Amino acid sequence: MGLGEKLFGTHSDKELKRIYPIVDKIEALDESMQKLSDDELIAKTDEFKERLSKGETLDDILVEAFATVREAAFRVLGMKHFRVQLVGGVLLHQGRIAEMRTGEGKTLVSTLPAYLNALTGKGVHIVTVNDYLAKRDAEWMGSVHRFLGLTVGVILNSDENDARREAYNCDITYITNNELGFDYLRDNMVIYKERLVQRGLNFCIIDEIDSILIDEARTPLIISGQSGKSTDIYKMCDYLARRMQKGTASTEISKFDAIMGTEIQEDGDYLVNEKDKYVVLTAQGVKEVEQFFHIQNLADPENLEIQHTIILALRAHALMHRDQDYVVKDDQVLIVDSFTGRIMPGRRFSDGLHQAIEAKENVKVKRESKTLATITFQNFFNKYDKKAGMTGTAQTEETEFREIYGMDVVVVPTNLPIARIDEDDAVYKTKKEKLNAIVEQVYEANQKGQPVLVGTVNIDSSEEISKLLQKRGIQHKVLNAKFHEMEAEIIADAGQKGAVTIATNMAGRGTDIKLGEGVPELGGLMVIGTERHESRRIDNQLRGRSGRQGDPGYSKFYLSLEDDLMRLFGSEKIMKVYDALRIPEGEEIQHKTITRFIEKAQRKIESNNFAIRKNLLEYDEVNNEQREVIYAERRKVLDGENMRDTIFQMVQDTVERYVDMVASNEVDPSEWDLQELNDTLRPIVPLKPIVLTEDEKRKGSANAFKQRLKEEAAKLYEAKEAEFPNPETMREMERVVLLKVVDRKWMDNIDDMDQLRQGIGLQSYGSRDPLVEYKMAGYDMFNEMTNSIKEDTSRLIMHVKIEEKAEREQVAKVTGTNKDTTAKREPVKRKAAKVGRNDPCPCGSGKKYKQCCGRMQ
Repeated sequence: MGLGEKLFGTHSDKELKRIYPIVDKIEALDESMQKLSDDELIAKTDEFKERLSKGETLDDILVEAFATVREAAFRVLGMKHFRVQLVGGVLLHQGRIAEMRTGEGKTLVSTLPAYLNALTGKGVHIVTVNDYLAKRDAEWMGSVHRFLGLTVGVILNSDENDARREAYNCDITYITNNELGFDYLRDNMVIYKERLVQRGLNFCIIDEIDSILIDEARTPLIISGQSGKSTDIYKMCDYLARRMQKGTASTEISKFDAIMGTEIQEDGDYLVNEKDKYVVLTAQGVKEVEQFFHIQNLADPENLEIQHTIILALRAHALMHRDQDYVVKDDQVLIVDSFTGRIMPGRRFSDGLHQAIEAKENVKVKRESKTLATITFQNFFNKYDKKAGMTGTAQTEETEFREIYGMDVVVVPTNLPIARIDEDDAVYKTKKEKLNAIVEQVYEANQKGQPVLVGTVNIDSSEEISKLLQKRGIQHKVLNAKFHEMEAEIIADAGQKGAVTIATNMAGRGTDIKLGEGVPELGGLMVIGTERHESRRIDNQLRGRSGRQGDPGYSKFYLSLEDDLMRLFGSEKIMKVYDALRIPEGEEIQHKTITRFIEKAQRKIESNNFAIRKNLLEYDEVNNEQREVIYAERRKVLDGENMRDTIFQMVQDTVERYVDMVASNEVDPSEWDLQELNDTLRPIVPLKPIVLTEDEKRKGSANAFKQRLKEEAAKLYEAKEAEFPNPETMREMERVVLLKVVDRKWMDNIDDMDQLRQGIGLQSYGSRDPLVEYKMAGYDMFNEMTNSIKEDTSRLIMHVKIEEKAEREQVAKVTGTNKDTTAKREPVKRKAAKVGRNDPCPCGSGKKYKQCCGRMQ
């Protein structure tokens, strides 16, 4: 704590002082609320709605509304909000982040602002990290809201559209962040308004907000369709990568060196930088690739795909580790969440890396998909009119919450003082010494019956610890990405007498570990960290599993100088400190220099990760501006608006653009290229052969010439309208055409922007800012897309036949998302009888099937 905070108090202290008087008023109503009958308490809901309709605000009724929920929760659940929970509820209503320790009852806190804000009738979304919590909380906490007359819905991954729509129309909806974001994207792909499932994004309360808005924010939501790209190149590059030799200068090369072309003493075919996760080919490696693929110059633009894929193959072998970054199960490569240690079924590494790993592990390489719709969590959640969140650990990321989301963090005191003992880190010289010390500590605790939770950073570590405990005969359970199906059961037992649980990172987050009988007397739950995580927040989460609601507890981290964090960010100073102290083998040290070093390394990584997420957002901002324009246009069509003026203007703009290409007031009419104009414009707008009138030749006015052609185009448009039996038939045809064109062009643009993003880094070679270049190129591409939409829409409308049925259709088939958890597959059934090779062809040509359409089968 700084001097200023000591003198004047922290930000949280100041904000809490403003909130305590509100809480005093809520608590003062407790006695009067207890006197109300159930019917009188329930009637409060209609009373509040009426007061809002007459002009009162949510803030005006907050005190009474919170007191009503508090009493309802006691009658329904036997739980009455503590004072600190009322504080948390006020903070959430204000659109802020309430940092509340594990076990402080954050789930109950959400009932207060959810009820208050649901009274407006605009809907409240309570966002959780998984389906289990969404369902549990909808049933558990939802019972309070149902008692008070509000409707409560829950949306699970397996739900169909009708069930989703019904749940979104409830006053309060429980849902995961992934389902919420994907429903938003899918809604902006539907072709009829009746198929929409969401209504407006009014107010959301995000549970475990740091997990969703920080950890998850590095991966955008992506809805995919099938791509036609071959997978053979991944297998070929994997074969080559296995033959290539890694250079010994690996640890010295940096991204900066690679970009600036700093001369390095190279050996081998490629160099690897573990810290920056970077691979670069040496001159020898480039030669090797060129010989293998029989190409002259790997740097040529036509060889970009080979260049990209061989780097992916080398990254897959050198930087992506099995049972750490991913696991192989049922002939599939499954990603392991680096923050929770959980498997993420259906999620795939982007940019072809997943295919490279599949080739490396010799499982089936799945075809790359095409991006149909995408959005970052940052941009999605910023669309809400108001958002709030709760977590046990947010303060270390407050800068990011402020800058990206406009939210501040207020630390809420615990209901009871924290009784947990947090020991200083124990540091050992080698990993072996550290593991021996951990096993010894677990053995001692287990002998007296004290439960132990051992937190590891990856699957390898959890299995290594497990084997050592087995050798010592210590009964234990392992909770990692391979066994996450048993997560709830294992976590529930972790606080029982004699229990020893090994868990990767924060597996089981959202579920409290309750102490068994006699455990408090033994010192409570002992938490042991086997390594420091990259983020201090994750370490704090692990500590926070112990010492809930004033329970006793104990936590300690065991480190070695061989840990990744030490090895990659270490310095000779640390080893010098160790040697200077002359520590005997197997003995731990606790030294302020090492502790400061660890925190400094963590801060540096946190800063880097924030920069990565901010960079992702800055790039997506370009896409977001485009997305807003396209989605607004689509919504007009879905709402059945009259699009005549829009399409009429498209025709006019198209004529103007093509005339401007060939005619100018500065150039004599004899030099205007009318042949080009006839060749390019007339296939779009079927004008009569374009020639100059004598007056136009004499006056030489390109403006007058352009105006004449626009007037002729307008008459053609009106003539096309007259072909239809009634105006509404033409209007629906316009909507059908516009929707089809916009969707196709937009999906192509998303894919093009994705390709642009991947290649834009090359701009840094020319000392240009890649983001600036991306914005400029993205602006140009959007303009090109807009012109292309106008052109294609004009062409289709001008050539549409009256007998054509105006039916909307999806322009691309969705094959999945990057965060799918389940995929229901129906067996393919033949819809019509099989056509024999010698049967008449069903197309009506009169030929045999084998001589007609059957030739392509």
